[in-house]
Amino acid sequence: MRPVRIWKKLLALERAVVEEVELEQGGALVVSVRPNARERGRCPHCRRRCPGYDWGEGRRRWRALDLGTTFAYLEAEAPRVQCRRHGVVVAAVPWARHDSNFTRSFEDQTAWLAVNTSKTAVSELMRIAWRTVGWICGRVMAEQQAGRELLAGLERIGVDEISVDSGRLVWAHPGRDRATVEKFLELLGKQRCEQITLVSCDMAEWITKPIGERCPNAEVCYDPFHLVKLATDALDEIRREVWNDARNAGQAQLAKELKGARFVLWKNPDRLTERQKLKLARLQEINQHLYRGYLLCQQLRIIYRVPCEHALVLLDAWLTWARRCRLAPFVKLAKTITKQRAGIEAALRHRLSNARVEQVNTQIRLITRRGFGYHSPWAVIALAMLTLGGLCPPLPGR
Repeated sequence: MRPVRIWKKLLALERAVVEEVELEQGGALVVSVRPNARERGRCPHCRRRCPGYDWGEGRRRWRALDLGTTFAYLEAEAPRVQCRRHGVVVAAVPWARHDSNFTRSFEDQTAWLAVNTSKTAVSELMRIAWRTVGWICGRVMAEQQAGRELLAGLERIGVDEISVDSGRLVWAHPGRDRATVEKFLELLGKQRCEQITLVSCDMAEWITKPIGERCPNAEVCYDPFHLVKLATDALDEIRREVWNDARNAGQAQLAKELKGARFVLWKNPDRLTERQKLKLARLQEINQHLYRGYLLCQQLRIIYRVPCEHALVLLDAWLTWARRCRLAPFVKLAKTITKQRAGIEAALRHRLSNARVEQVNTQIRLITRRGFGYHSPWAVIALAMLTLGGLCPPLPGR
């Protein structure tokens, strides 16, 4: 095999010509290359052949994958071309993405490592700064996304503050307001919005209103977790009120028992330990109002564990009880449920929840924790899309 072919194989070069190989005094290997005749003078965005504009800023270098323990660089001219659509831009090169200082194989390996390993491992192995890893992930994600239609065929979606999901992560954007949801629906387009049949989300109006306006065939299903959380919050509000009354009345022992009852009241009855069951029985004796709130909270949970027909009957009975229970937080919750009943019934009929979305949220939090935080939300989004959106490139040469 000729030496030139060996260098092309080692550096994963395609559609390029190796001109010269030089070992610099500092120990770095510099390989002078040029695009082959077919690849010269092309726009990096639309890949069309364009007339030359000037020679740009002269020769430049791209960091390639290390050869053993030796830094390797590709060096070539970086002329500019004049594209009819994109104006004056630096000509595309086959070995690197546009506006990058690294070769394509270097960036693919970095993105793969960022998805599968920790921040320290990527930085140490690739010998680059962690912030650089974020920029690389953004470029790789953008290229992978451009070649795939992630929004095609969507019929059921889940919307949450961290992600928009349909079993996989298809879109994410900084923001927690109506403008963010509308941005997604705008990207989805009118035709695909009409294909959406079910949407799982919480009761936030900044989610439900734009979906109701843009997705005429979509039925909104309120996530069971958020409804049960409202009931748990109402119960905890009563517990705090009773605890404050006992403390203000100088009943220190009673206040202590109530303060330690928080997790007993939150826990599912079938998972209570013997000690917790005794504590719950004690609460029934010392405060009927708090125990009544506990029973209301548990009965609301049961409606999601029985068939839809039984659940609707139980929901009617629960609303009747809650309206007459003389517990202000649950009276308020009954009004909320009555107002939002259509979305709650839809969730019961279709057995739809945000469970998958919450799973994605947990994985995104894990990604953030693994990276010890990020300077920009776009870095988190890029890494999340690579990890959870099926955009992670394979390792070079595999």
